[in-house]
Amino acid sequence: MNLRPLGRLLGGAILLASSTVAFAAAPTIDQLLNVKNVSRPRISPDARFVAFEKTETDWKENAYVTHLWLADTQSGRTFQLTGGKKSTTDAQWSPDGRWLAFLTEREADAIAPPDEKTEKEKTADAKPDSRQIWIISPLGGEARMLTKHGAKIDSYRWSPDGKRLAFAAPVPESKAAKDRKEKYSDYEVYEEDYEQNQLWLVDVAASEDGARLAAATRLVNDPKITVSDVEWSPDGSRVAFTGSANPMLAFGGTADLYTIEVAKPGTPTKIVALEGPDDHPHFSPDGSEVAFSTSLAEKYFFYTNGHIASVKLAAVLAKPATTRADVTDLTASFDEDTELLDWAPNGVLFRAQQKTRSHVFRIDPTTKAIARVTAPDDFFVGDVSFDRTFKNWAYSAADATHVTEIFTGRASAAARKLTDMTAQFAGMDLGSVELVSWKSKDGTPIEGVLHKPAKFDPSRKYPLLVVIHGGPTGVSRPVFNPANRTYPIEAFLAKGALVLEPNYRGSAGYGAKFRALNVRNLGVGDMWDVMSGVDAMIARGSVDPTKLGAMGWSQGGYISAFLATNTDRFKAISDGAGISDWTTYYVNTDITPFTRQYLQATPWDDPKVYALTSPITNIRNAKTPTLIQHGEKDKRVPPPNAFELYRGLRDVGVPSTLIVYAGFGHGINKPKSNRAVLQHNYDWFSHWVFGEEIPKDSPLRGSGAVVDHSGE
Repeated sequence: MNLRPLGRLLGGAILLASSTVAFAAAPTIDQLLNVKNVSRPRISPDARFVAFEKTETDWKENAYVTHLWLADTQSGRTFQLTGGKKSTTDAQWSPDGRWLAFLTEREADAIAPPDEKTEKEKTADAKPDSRQIWIISPLGGEARMLTKHGAKIDSYRWSPDGKRLAFAAPVPESKAAKDRKEKYSDYEVYEEDYEQNQLWLVDVAASEDGARLAAATRLVNDPKITVSDVEWSPDGSRVAFTGSANPMLAFGGTADLYTIEVAKPGTPTKIVALEGPDDHPHFSPDGSEVAFSTSLAEKYFFYTNGHIASVKLAAVLAKPATTRADVTDLTASFDEDTELLDWAPNGVLFRAQQKTRSHVFRIDPTTKAIARVTAPDDFFVGDVSFDRTFKNWAYSAADATHVTEIFTGRASAAARKLTDMTAQFAGMDLGSVELVSWKSKDGTPIEGVLHKPAKFDPSRKYPLLVVIHGGPTGVSRPVFNPANRTYPIEAFLAKGALVLEPNYRGSAGYGAKFRALNVRNLGVGDMWDVMSGVDAMIARGSVDPTKLGAMGWSQGGYISAFLATNTDRFKAISDGAGISDWTTYYVNTDITPFTRQYLQATPWDDPKVYALTSPITNIRNAKTPTLIQHGEKDKRVPPPNAFELYRGLRDVGVPSTLIVYAGFGHGINKPKSNRAVLQHNYDWFSHWVFGEEIPKDSPLRGSGAVVDHSGE
């Protein structure tokens, strides 16, 4: 593999050694599941350290375990900071850099403040495995439990003076709730039983001697809202946050902005209340304004551009309700979704995609001018953090020959690579990636990522397997990422296939108009984009048109199911957690507004568009052998979608297998089950596309090998 430079940050070159490595063999599924990865870099206020998360596979515990590591930005030395069976996440530096706080579910031999245990609104004994805030010194020593709240902590932030932490968490279980469970056992009143996060403060100074846990006091007392996205004002006098009607995903559009004075606990003041979601507040450096993410009252905010806007704090505090006239749109000229990062002295910083790339941008809040501050064009920045001066950054990034690595850098200086996760792949024979493009049936330009085997020969013809991303506002990028936990792309390449990942209409990165092309056109337009991509790859001369396969998860699973019932060109299809019937989906999902936005109707208002876009409508046309994979407890795409497609395929005589993964929701996130998902897909396509027998010990077969599809 040829290691080439990743690119530049703020004009400074990223320095990576270039070398050529001779590989011996393709990686196994287990080898790829064992790959370690890094994420969420957090630079210290003085830029001396970068804390980051490293995730490893624990086969014994059947878990992916994440711990904090620390990198010295001067020497480049890295070392592990936390350990144990429980994961550590969401690291945040204290303003003076003395402490690193984090969230974990580990338990501690500590005593809760005795005076607080009887007070309902203050600290209570934590439930077993309840996520709490811990702190540790970057210079060494044991981590200490800071909170022992009676419910799981959702998020938190340090105060500017470093003496307090504000955190969002529910009120500990009430006596009434305990009595109900005792009398009637456990049950759920749908869309009415939920825990509302409230806002709490914990005094860090009170716990510095390590002798006792710090008591948490309640700052916000408003059971009508659930708190998230906590931010302090620069002077520490008030906290701003997002408040929604409840924590359920279907009610995300109710999110508004609130603020409360720290010295006056109780009911907060609503400062932004436009239709649709308003969230993620960030104060200006002088505290006079608040920037935030917003849909700007767009009705169909699921696919329209998200904006960054601002309000004058004094103005919105002085009136009872915010109107659109009170809000300044800072990104009206930017045609893509935006992710607000922070408000620096020289402007508002945000991250956004540009086609398959991702960059950091700066807004001048006075002129609204927007400038891109990362380079080169082919830059794929991930998580970003800043020191107290905003001159030093830490970030994650990947490219076509490197997996995600952690970097640090500053303007007009060389960025430093702090990790070498790509070294894990030395000795493995891996494929390459290429960005390709074509025109769809209606003339729409489409891009995709083409994976080619390590010893690709343009003169021969290969089977083509299509892997379809979810979302639909996901995006496939031409970066090095062999360790896919759902589809064994590297194993397919080693077997002698090409793999295409299309960025079909609706994908992020290509502007609002492109994201709206699948509105009332789901499945139909998606199929145009996939099939035109297949034809474009065939036209290049390296694809065997008689050996095609398609697969995808979530929205990718839906498109795969649509292909299964609307074309017979594929030899095999795999549908992962996909929708088979939009009406079935609408009445089951935990994100009900999705269909009302993309189809712009309920099933009762417009049954025709639901039928037009549902795979089950054309089930009688299905001919392609289809593997269906689904989590048992999936709330996003509930299992009835899987059973409906399976029964329909079986009734019309199409070979199909349904596999339900016990205990999982929408994603499969444990290594042994990921091994099963990967092996199921590998064996399915090996049989139906490559013509191989399904092995006797394949997990595709039932536990007694009662059902044998190898001869179908």
